[in-house]
Amino acid sequence: MAALWATGDIIARAVLVILLIMSLASWYVMLTKLWDQRKLKQSARVVEKQFWSAPSIKDGVDRLKKGDEFRGIAEDGLRAASHHDGRLTDRIDLNEWITMSLQRAVEQVNSKLHNGLGLLATVGSVAPFVGLFGTVWGILGALVNIGVAGQASIDKVAGPVGEALIMTAIGLFVAVPAVMGYNWLLGRNKVIQDALRNFASDLHAYLVSGARVGGESGGARAAGAKASAIGK
Repeated sequence: MAALWATGDIIARAVLVILLIMSLASWYVMLTKLWDQRKLKQSARVVEKQFWSAPSIKDGVDRLKKGDEFRGIAEDGLRAASHHDGRLTDRIDLNEWITMSLQRAVEQVNSKLHNGLGLLATVGSVAPFVGLFGTVWGILGALVNIGVAGQASIDKVAGPVGEALIMTAIGLFVAVPAVMGYNWLLGRNKVIQDALRNFASDLHAYLVSGARVGGESGGARAAGAKASAIGK
């Protein structure tokens, strides 16, 4: 790297800077998304242990941290169930109105989960070509210098060409972690999305019928009336 920077021209240095920025950006996205996913998985465990054991949905919401994505979904469901009557939404069936509200809430969380993944996909597909461009440019410069010097021996060719090929290796070094991180985070996102959809489905069933999809077992699962579900 130091030799490439010292011997390279402005184009070669620009390629190195671009690859460095791509690498830093991809690692930043991977670490921040991993942290966000970790918090969501912890929230899913808290929901299963504390939310569904509450005496009412409102009490269950109060047990979740403010700003928690699962709490936001539950609050949207409660608002949809509580503010359906006496509005233009009277023309929409309560079941459908709650369904739409929960779907919007889940989609908002899903959008946040996918933020940044496009950057990883871009880095994974573009970085090798950026490195290849640096290699081609380096080889071209080496051949021009050899032609000017009039010396075409192996030792004069191998050194500059070998240094230029390092650009391709750097491009792959940047791209491979980005691609692996993208696929890994995407798989973890699917697990979290399933948890969000299951929670929204259970919440919808409870707000409409007073029973959770997974069955009734204590606390909020056993309550039977909508008034109890939304809390008083």
